[in-house]
Amino acid sequence: MLTWNDILRTAKTGNPAPATKVVRTDAEWRSQLTPEQYRVTRQAGTERPFSSPMCELFEPGLYSCLCCDTLLFDASQKFDSGTGWPSFTQPVADNAIAYNVDTSYGMTRVETVCNTCDAHLGHVFPDGPPPGGLRYCMNAVALKKRKE
Repeated sequence: MLTWNDILRTAKTGNPAPATKVVRTDAEWRSQLTPEQYRVTRQAGTERPFSSPMCELFEPGLYSCLCCDTLLFDASQKFDSGTGWPSFTQPVADNAIAYNVDTSYGMTRVETVCNTCDAHLGHVFPDGPPPGGLRYCMNAVALKKRKE
């Protein structure tokens, strides 16, 4: 189980290697994604809070990166954070997500990106529920729920 100290250490010293790497040109990403998906995942944008029904979706299942289909989260780790974005307590694997120190907007946060294709997913915070205390605050537009 990852802890906040693990996240901070990884963000500062380097991320684990992904199982595979997906690299596409900007033109390829633009042709694959809608303008909103591109803005969020490739330009580190943020969707409006409460803009996705995924926030209230709590059925069992798995969530993948919209861009490359890498498995990121299990619905068993999803919780209602009240923030307006889907929130999870842990990723499915320690190397599924990469962490970057983000000092934009005059604050210091930890950005989460898909470790396979570098898609911006959201941020992780140390105010989640026990036992790990993490809140992966994700943009719903960056995720897709896998079909059973």
